[in-house]
Amino acid sequence: MEEETKPRYVISVAAEILGTQTYTLRYYEKVGIIKPARSRGNIRLYSDVDLALLQRVRTLMEDLGVNLAGVEVIMRMSHQIAQLQKTTDELQEELDRITGEKE
Repeated sequence: MEEETKPRYVISVAAEILGTQTYTLRYYEKVGIIKPARSRGNIRLYSDVDLALLQRVRTLMEDLGVNLAGVEVIMRMSHQIAQLQKTTDELQEELDRITGEKE
């Protein structure tokens, strides 16, 4: 597991790092913006990737004035764009491999 994706911060520490309240993080989980890992004792654990995502959410809402529904749409579209880019890269690699074999 990469270090960035390793669950390591309990909710109180994550909230402190982000400068927000724990109830805000619980609410984001409830509406589906974030899905933190859970320990064996069912404690929420956030990774560095989770914190970066939450920071983007905070920036969209506080700095750009996007409401929570808008944030959800933006996050979903960002995920779809990333998936499409990955597919495009894979197809380009395959095309390069195929055309390279014919030369």
